[in-house]
Amino acid sequence: MDTAANRESYAAAADRLAAFATAATPAAIATVADEVLAIGDLLRREPRLRRALSDTAREAAGRAELLRSILASKVSDQTLAVAGALVEGRWSSPVELLNATERLGVDAVLTAADREGDLGDVEDELFRFGQIVGADHALALALGDSTADVARRQELAESLLAGKAKAATLRLVRLALTGFGGRSFDASLTRLVEAAAAKRELSVAYVTSAIVLSDEEERRLATSLAAIYGREVSLLVDLDPRIIGGMRVKIGSDLYDGTVARRLAEARTAIAR
Repeated sequence: MDTAANRESYAAAADRLAAFATAATPAAIATVADEVLAIGDLLRREPRLRRALSDTAREAAGRAELLRSILASKVSDQTLAVAGALVEGRWSSPVELLNATERLGVDAVLTAADREGDLGDVEDELFRFGQIVGADHALALALGDSTADVARRQELAESLLAGKAKAATLRLVRLALTGFGGRSFDASLTRLVEAAAAKRELSVAYVTSAIVLSDEEERRLATSLAAIYGREVSLLVDLDPRIIGGMRVKIGSDLYDGTVARRLAEARTAIAR
């Protein structure tokens, strides 16, 4: 079975979610998001269940019935329908089913945030939290230690974000701490930032500047990048005086480094030769 089957299986469940979300309230969508992410957490903790629900030797209807027998009365009918569409699909491995469940939960979280008009804030809050954690070595170790108890790390993150972030941001940070898609915490945050931008049909440009950019400077930079890439761009700007001057821009796999620090490093290398 190839990745095309995985894509088709995910698309069927995503279509089911989209159909539900069309007429649902943001609160109802957020409830489904929480429940789908809880199912993902269950699959992560229970590898035998993961294997049973992705076993193609069992009929699709049988896999869906197994899921219903476990979750009936514990989650909403809407969640059962969406999750049922996932387990009825064909997956190349049990891990792919887990990854798809997490992705679908994230899609639901972002859909609810979009309907509330909070999607841009969620993207920015995830990015800013990642910057705060990355700048504090002790905090980065505490939150990024995958061998430490997840619940304790989640409590720590929530204590830092309480009253300062959207509910959707908190949901996604909790997921990142479990290792979204098998990634590290910081890589999970980055992927979630990009997922939020993609939901708004934007590409993400990570900008490092020595000084605060004015609104006009940000507008010009975003316009220039949009012209290059043929798509609107979301700028996520980080201040770092260590680069001395200029700026560094990373978008996708492309890196544009016009910093004074880079030019000085190149000059030192040339002199050393």
